[in-house]
Parts: sequence; C-alpha cells; structure tokens
Amino acid sequence: MIKTGTRLSIFPLGGALLLPGAFLPLHIFEPRYRALVSDALARDRRIAMIQPLPGSQGDHPALFDVGCVGKVGQIEALPDGRFNLVLEGVSRFRLLRELDVTTPFRQVLADLESFDDDAADQLVLASAARAGIEREARRFAAAHGYDIDWDQVARLDDESLVNGLAQVIPFDVAAKQALLEAANLDVRADLLAELLRFSSSGDGEDITLQ
Repeated sequence: MIKTGTRLSIFPLGGALLLPGAFLPLHIFEPRYRALVSDALARDRRIAMIQPLPGSQGDHPALFDVGCVGKVGQIEALPDGRFNLVLEGVSRFRLLRELDVTTPFRQVLADLESFDDDAADQLVLASAARAGIEREARRFAAAHGYDIDWDQVARLDDESLVNGLAQVIPFDVAAKQALLEAANLDVRADLLAELLRFSSSGDGEDITLQ
C-alpha cells in the first residue's frame, strides 16, 4: 500500500530539538529560510524541523527519518528581512520521500499518522522517576557549572521538565534524535536520566551516544 503522506516544508538543523508540546526559539537569517517562513505564514504557519545525518555536508545534507512539525507562534519580523520566532511542537513525522521542488527550501512527503498518539501522550512519571531526573539534572548542573533556579524546576509538570531538559542540554545529534524518537514520555525520561548520569563526570563538551 502506497502512503500519500503530507507535504511539509523542512528546516534541517542539527542539534535543534523540537518535541510535541514544547517550544523552540529560532533566529532566521538565511535567505532560503526567510522564504520558508514567509511561505509558512501565508499558508498554515507550519515548519517541519529535522536533523541532518552526522557527517552530511553541503546545502543538501541527508536527513534522519523522523522530525517534528511546529506551528509558528510568536514572531518578530526584523527590518532587514530576518525573523525571530517561536515554534510550538505539534506532532512528530516520518519522512517518506523528498519532493522535487523549485522553492529555495526543501519539501518532503511525510507520514504523520504513525505519531497520532503524540497528542494523547500525557503520561505522569512515577515519583521515583521524577526524583531521579531532578537528581541527575542537579549533578549535571554542578558538574558543568550551570546556575539553575531549582524551585522553578520543581514547579514544572513532568512533560515540561523532561522535554525542556532534552532540548536545552547540549547532547549531540544522535542523542537528540534518540530523545525525539522515544516512544513516549516514560521512555524519553529513562533515556534522559541515563544521558545525564553518563555526562555528569564530563568535561563540558557535547554529550554523545556515539
């Protein structure tokens, strides 16, 4: 059976992790991505974030199979044509194939149906899992010299805590992709705790799965 898929305009960017329900600030300055943003604003405000494969070079790098569609929320159009914007993650997608287009930005055909459960993923972590995440985050912050408002962290719901840490901590591309592809919040939390535990004795460089 051939899947028809959904047409998406993509922004390939290594290390930029967008997750459903999370927010990703972006500064758009390259002409092709200014064109992408202008096109998105004129249509459905959707931009699909996806990471290039490690080692891919040039203006047309090979891509991972899974990314995340975001909807443009806050946006500031600067006088010189650049944009500051915030994307809100809507749903993950699986890349089916790239399309032959004349636009300066790349477009793909994508399967969103495989991730229909993303909207319903409202799991609550077990108290021990939540405590473990916070403990490893404290160790990581101490090891890398980060000053964190832990009272504010404690007020975050489980999804915001896990996804927020997954986004802001400088994991390498492979680790970010593994966090994105985690089946649900529980699995992502377990992987996040493992990565934090592994990295607490690091030297400040990107944290890697490779």
